Order: sequence, then C-alpha cells, then structure tokens
Amino acid sequence: MNRAILIAIAALFVGAAALWSFWSLPDGSLRYLAIIGAAAAAYMALNVGANDVANNVGPAVGARAITMGSALTLAAVFEICGVIFAGNDVIATVSRDLLVWDTGFSDYTLMLAMIAALLAAALWINISTLFGAPVSTTHAIVGGIVGAFVAAAGPAAIAWPVVGTIAITWTISPLLGGILAAAIHAGIRRLITRRIDKVGAARLWVPLLVAAMAGLFAAYLATKLHPYGWRPEPPTTLGLGLVAAAIGWLVAMPWVRINSLTMENRKKQIGRLFRPPLIVAAALLSFAHGANDVANAIGPFTAILSAIGASANPVTGDAAPLWTLAIGALGIAFGLSLFGPRVIHTIGEQITKLNEIRAFCVALSAAGTVLLASAFGLPVSSTHVAVGAVFGVGFLREYLAMRNMQGAAPLHARFIDAASLNATPEEAIARERRHDRRYLVRRLKVARIAAAWVVTLPASTAMGAAFYWLASTIIA
Repeated sequence: MNRAILIAIAALFVGAAALWSFWSLPDGSLRYLAIIGAAAAAYMALNVGANDVANNVGPAVGARAITMGSALTLAAVFEICGVIFAGNDVIATVSRDLLVWDTGFSDYTLMLAMIAALLAAALWINISTLFGAPVSTTHAIVGGIVGAFVAAAGPAAIAWPVVGTIAITWTISPLLGGILAAAIHAGIRRLITRRIDKVGAARLWVPLLVAAMAGLFAAYLATKLHPYGWRPEPPTTLGLGLVAAAIGWLVAMPWVRINSLTMENRKKQIGRLFRPPLIVAAALLSFAHGANDVANAIGPFTAILSAIGASANPVTGDAAPLWTLAIGALGIAFGLSLFGPRVIHTIGEQITKLNEIRAFCVALSAAGTVLLASAFGLPVSSTHVAVGAVFGVGFLREYLAMRNMQGAAPLHARFIDAASLNATPEEAIARERRHDRRYLVRRLKVARIAAAWVVTLPASTAMGAAFYWLASTIIA
C-alpha cells in the first residue's frame, strides 16, 4: 500500500480519537487540552503497535512458521484482547511511579506536560520505526515524562530512583534474554538435533519443551496480568504453572507422536514440530504485550483526564474509562497493521537467520526472562529481552560455526574456488570465514539497534522538555 495512504489512515484514526474524546468528556475550561491529549495518546498507540509488537511475531515470521499477513492478524487480535481484558492494572503505573505528586504542579501544568511527553515519545518511536530499529516504548515514554516534568516543575518532580532502575535494564534485559535463549538452543542441540535418532529424541523432549513453555507462559501471565485486581501469591503462580505444564505435555505428546510417524530423521523435519507452539507463543506474547504496554499510551492520558475529573486519580491506580482502552487497543492494532512489517523484518530476518527451533528458543527465553526478573523485582524491557534473545541465538550459532571451522578439512580438501576470487587458498578461506561471521550475526544491524537503545531515554527526555516549552509558549 502507498505510504501516503498509510499516513492518511493513521491521521484519520488520530482525528477520530480526538472526536471520540470530544463526545465523551464533560464540559470544562481545560477540556480542549484533554482532546489534544486524546490525539497524542492515539498517535503514541499507533507507534507502540508499529514498533513494539514486532518482538512478539518477528521470530515466527523470520522462521517462516507464519506468514506476515497471518502474523499481523494474530497479533492485532490478541493485542486488542490483552488491552480490553487485562490492560487496566498497569495503566496508572506509568504516571504514578515516575512522579513526586506532592511537588505542587497545577492541573494545567500536569496536562500540558503529559501531552508533551506523549508527543516526544511517539515521535522518537516513529523515527526509530522508519529506520527499522526496535526500541523500548517504555523507555521512550519514561524519557518523555522526565523531560516534560523537569521543564515544567523542576527536577524535584521526578522520582529519580525509579528512573535509575529503568536505565539499568538497558544492560540487564538483553543479557538475560540472550543468555537464556542461547542456553535453551544449546540444550535442544544436545538433546535432539545432534542425536543420531533425532525423531526418537524429539518424541521424548518436544512434549517436555512444550510443557515448559505452557508452564512458563501461565506463570508469566499470572505475574504480569491481574484482571479484576486478583494478584496471585508465588505458591499460587507456581501451582498454575505446573497445572499448565501438565496440560501442555498431555496435549503435545500424542500430537508429536502422530506427526513424527512419517518424519525423516533430519533437523529440518524436526523443526516442523516447533511450529504450533511457536505460533501459540506469539499469540500469548501479544496478549501480554497489549495488557502491559498499552499503559505507555493510555497511562499519561489517564493522568490528563484525572485533572478534569474524567478519570480516577492516577495515584490510586483505579480503572481507566473503557473508551480510553479502546483508543489504545485500536491504535496498537492499526499501528501494527499499517507500519509493523518494517521492524518485524528487522527482528525476524535482518539480525540472524532464524528457523522454527531458534525462534522457539527466542519466545521461550522472552517469557522465562521476564518471569525470572519479576521474581527478583527487576523491571526489564520486553523489547530488549526479545532482541537480546535473537542476539544470543545468533552469537551461539556463530561460536559453534567458528569452532567447527577450526577443525575443518585441510586446504586442499576445501571446495573454495580461490582463482575466481583472485586470491590464494589461505586468503579465500579467510574471506569465507569473515563472510560466515557476517551472515550469522550482522554486526552493523546490532550496532544500530544498540545505538538506538542507548539514545532512546536521553533523546526522548530532551524532546519532552522541548515539546513542553513549545506547547507552553504557543498555548500561553
């Protein structure tokens, strides 16, 4: 579809959100600011969908387990379900925990600063998406809020320990995701794909891996999502995980046995067994993402509405109006459908080559890392975890490939046409090794993504301050 048409559809959605808020909000002197805030929240939701959702479906698309169109539909449906059915619990956290509310800023200042924060974060994510760089939308909105409120009320308005904890996740998230994904991939190689009888090993281990995935996702969802205020204690979460694991094993065992009866004893054939659990993982990750990251768009907007009495005070953490959740849900779905493929291609295809097994390792690592971090009280970025998991799988493959090359056949036994490369045999092999290394993990892509991660918080902070100054100048 033509880019101009895509932009026009996005603009129509932003306008519709503003009109929706016009009919939903009570009259008042600051109503016009809330309408502007609705448009800014819709713009932010579009960008959350365009950039962040790629973490959930990118590996499955890159592994050819699901087509791009099917992935967009699957993610959109489950994102909307996550927002509507479980999105309220984390809405208030974005605005509540970052600010020191007794510093005395006025309702007008609050509304203007939140609008500036939304615009700054959305614009930065929009720029990152144009370059195909997956960034943390949470870091972007945190930076926007920090910059806007420092400009509006001074440094005392910010809860700096919370900001510092979020900044630490720059390094923790990708490292944890990468290490766990590499460990899972190494385990599957050892237990299944490197065995002589691969099919027999798959019949034993694939149902157990599916059970582990079911248990992890059940515990993950119980930890991250709290519908109707229900917050399970750790023993309850563990029990839910064990029950889900048992169900997963009971479902997977006969399915794997039936589908492996006519299967060839090859790694590529074994990979087909991982397609259904990989698709289920993409759906569950999308559901959890919708429930959690809708707060990056609707959390600041809820704070804006509280200033005119149209929503609960964000400090209390009470439910947001349903129509605001609908703006977030539809915005994420539209953003994913209109602009998501660019970042999906980056994660699924442009970092390293993925197949069904490697993509399964990424999905399992994403759920496991967030669950592990939650157990220790560490806030981690789902974007950084997922992309770090892709890095981990790629670098493990590269290490194994380099180790195998060290024990390769002598030069005269290598099938390399040195003459066609205008090089000696030694130079030809050196070129081959460099080519293999670039192919397994693309260094330039890694560097660009890492740079975008590092710049996100300071860039969105500066933009938040600039937008607040601009808005206060124009509106005043």
